[in-house]
Amino acid sequence: MDDNVSELDQLQSAYKALVEQWIAAIKREEELASVNHSVAEVDQWEAAHFAEDELRSKVKAAKKDYEDALRRKFFGF
Repeated sequence: MDDNVSELDQLQSAYKALVEQWIAAIKREEELASVNHSVAEVDQWEAAHFAEDELRSKVKAAKKDYEDALRRKFFGF
């Protein structure tokens, strides 16, 4: 049982940490979208979007892992 709780704690922590990183990426993209753009700034804004999108994918994967572990714990599948 303790191993199961430990695994859930780790998965939950990983998910929450990725959500915080994702929030920071969204804020960075928002900051870059709120200025007058030069070509270099547009490139930075575009790069920030790709970074945000990559983190979103990681958050979704971590959420799935955590949800799957909860299903195994509570429902046995």
